[in-house]
Amino acid sequence: METLMIILSGILITIATYLILSKNLIQIIIGLSILTHAGHLLLMTMGGLKKGSVPLLGEGAAVYVDPLPQALILTSIVINFGVTAFFLVLTYRTYEELGTDNLFELRGRKHE
Repeated sequence: METLMIILSGILITIATYLILSKNLIQIIIGLSILTHAGHLLLMTMGGLKKGSVPLLGEGAAVYVDPLPQALILTSIVINFGVTAFFLVLTYRTYEELGTDNLFELRGRKHE
């Protein structure tokens, strides 16, 4: 199962890299969001996909699941939401002011 998750994470990283290298600002934002989700998937896979009980005292379970990867991913999801919202507002204001979201036109280049 871990091998499948790592392959899926690699495919997501490939898609994100393709989108980040595009000319459109919206595609770049979507690529960054996909890249962070691929990182979440990779971090969860590296933390181990095992079954067990919650790590609470007094439960008496023999196998516990490590809560650290879930806590790190939850924090990263909240940060990713804030950064994506900021980028979307910044892109919207740029489009309102300049009338384009093409990076080459924003740099002053027309055809490349």
